[in-house]
Amino acid sequence: MTNKDIVQGMYDSFATGDVAGVTAAFADDISWTESDGFPLAGTYIGPQAVVENVFMRLGEFSENWSVVVERLIADGDTVVADGKYTWDHKTTGEPCEVRMAHVWTLADGKATAFLQHVDTLGVRDQIE
Repeated sequence: MTNKDIVQGMYDSFATGDVAGVTAAFADDISWTESDGFPLAGTYIGPQAVVENVFMRLGEFSENWSVVVERLIADGDTVVADGKYTWDHKTTGEPCEVRMAHVWTLADGKATAFLQHVDTLGVRDQIE
């Protein structure tokens, strides 16, 4: 399985709500960084920290959060996901959308690092 396949599998698992399937591809010491200005900004170490500080908190400011990957670009141990986040506004139910890019680093078949790039102003404008 290629690094690109591993990353695609994580997004497929996330889309079906299979958190265990996502975290199974994480290294024990994965370093997960959410962009400054994003509601969940920070760096979290380890799968449990990602689940608690990111996955479980998306519902604080959104409904029906999803990641739509439009393309994956792989180069050695790095895979970049280019796409968008979509969700429904927590209060009004209005659909929301912003562009995003995720940079993944893999080693020995496991994700060791995640770096989020996102239109944080666009997110904040749409969640308020």
